[in-house]
Amino acid sequence: MPLHRLNSITIGVPDVAATTAYYTDFGLTPEADGWLSSTDGGRQLQIVPAPTRRLVEVSIGAEHLDDIAGVTHRLRGAGIPVEEDGTGVRTVEPVTGTRVVVRIADPIRQPPTPATPYNAPGRIDRGTGRAPGVLRDTPVHPRKLGHVVLGSTDYEATVRFFTDLVGFRVSDRIGGHGAFLRCSTDHHNLLVLNAPVAFLHHSSWQVDDVDEVGRGAFAMLEGNPERHVWGLGRHHAGSNFFWYLKDPAGNFSEYYSDMDSILDDQLWSPETLEGARGLFNWGPPPPPSFLAPDDLAEIMTGAHQSR
Repeated sequence: MPLHRLNSITIGVPDVAATTAYYTDFGLTPEADGWLSSTDGGRQLQIVPAPTRRLVEVSIGAEHLDDIAGVTHRLRGAGIPVEEDGTGVRTVEPVTGTRVVVRIADPIRQPPTPATPYNAPGRIDRGTGRAPGVLRDTPVHPRKLGHVVLGSTDYEATVRFFTDLVGFRVSDRIGGHGAFLRCSTDHHNLLVLNAPVAFLHHSSWQVDDVDEVGRGAFAMLEGNPERHVWGLGRHHAGSNFFWYLKDPAGNFSEYYSDMDSILDDQLWSPETLEGARGLFNWGPPPPPSFLAPDDLAEIMTGAHQSR
């Protein structure tokens, strides 16, 4: 696959300091120039000032200059303006106004997480002793940025932009509401949702296992219960465990583990998911604010005033 990773995202928020402090608590490492880094993915989150919260930029990694040339050719053929700098191409997705960058990037190298022994009926793998997950006491640090979710007022047009022109592939769809897209072997790196206004729904960050999902969320909620949004649960699309929290600007952030991988496109059959399966396989039902964030009217007003 010519594309191979989600490099980074840039988000705009009214209060950069408060939002940066939140993602530092979340486990990302702040850098001197304002970026925040994950353990394996490096500099993957930039936070910049904006009147209302929004996804400013998404950067995607490609393997070769020929791959960049192919993206550039397709964009120009569709009449979309581009900027080139020798190692990448920059453009703007027309519906959402999100800046999209495709550039040469090294693959993300992830040291394997040590296998955790699990006891199950008829299989006592752990022997005598407590589960390693309950003995951990170090802070949770996300391994990489896994995906980002973008609301679009014409989600089918946005999906065509990312698939036909940039080179993403469709993994699954939510009937009439959205599409899960991938630019790597992860089940999805981008979910485009039908929405009344363009906005960032959430970013999702990989941790080692379900214990780290729970430990990370509990640490974030200690003394800050208002951060809780939805979890613990398991999605059907992607199969991952999840727990969602909310940053001070109103963006959701997700800890996830155990995402499906699509190593061979010929062996994967995209599904169109309906009803609850489009959201989750098990867990508590999502709150209404997850499906329609409380500040959408404010974002719509801000988008109108900025025109």
